[in-house]
Amino acid sequence: MRLRPRSDAPNGDPIALIGNLPIDAVDIEETARAFVNYCRSDERRRAARPIYSTSVNGQVISLCAFDQEVARLFEAADSINADGQPIVTLSRLLCRHPLPARVATSDLFPAVARLAAENDVSFYMLGGAEAVNRAAVERTLAAYPGLRIVGRRNGYFTREEEPAIVAKIASLAPDILWVALGAPLEQQFCVRNLRALRGVGVVKTSGGLFDFVALAKPRAPQWMQRLGFEWLFRLGLEPRRLFLRYLITNPHALYVLARSMR
Repeated sequence: MRLRPRSDAPNGDPIALIGNLPIDAVDIEETARAFVNYCRSDERRRAARPIYSTSVNGQVISLCAFDQEVARLFEAADSINADGQPIVTLSRLLCRHPLPARVATSDLFPAVARLAAENDVSFYMLGGAEAVNRAAVERTLAAYPGLRIVGRRNGYFTREEEPAIVAKIASLAPDILWVALGAPLEQQFCVRNLRALRGVGVVKTSGGLFDFVALAKPRAPQWMQRLGFEWLFRLGLEPRRLFLRYLITNPHALYVLARSMR
């Protein structure tokens, strides 16, 4: 896999077309290497803007089918990963280029951090509550002592404050900016600010990543993740917040996936 603007990607790149979104048919290690290799490349230094990378799961597939404005935010991405095991499973039945594995951001982050520490690739971590953001940075540095985190900020800011925050991040020029504001706010942030973030290598949307890194929320056991039941584990933790969402989006997402994969 080679990261590049989507408009420059050759037609032969392995993708699975899911809900009209081109999903990279790659695994976690290949994705992590692509991030780090791009950040160290001459191509990155010549780029007019960062690479915009995001992820989709069943909820996102359903949301994109309902809302064309949200769909355009994901269609603008240069790289899209599948952060949902049902997407991977169905792609193996229905797609010309089946997805080899789920690329959950919470699994991708440590893979990228390990390679980044070895190759002097820097991070900026934006998003989450202040205590969660701080703990996520501290735990990341403890796990990867050679990693450079050039800055961090919580995700609670107004649109009026945003230009100054973006300018500060751009001045620090991190190789990888992890944006954890939740969908679709983080996608809106990326699309709005890509040009202003020139000097950053890759901007990666991250959802609830920092909650997991900071151990503020537990992840599902590995067997539940492998079987595609992580959503059920999360439902058990937050039934009031997630029950209605899953009741609506999961069946609709399966319908969209079954109709659209190729």
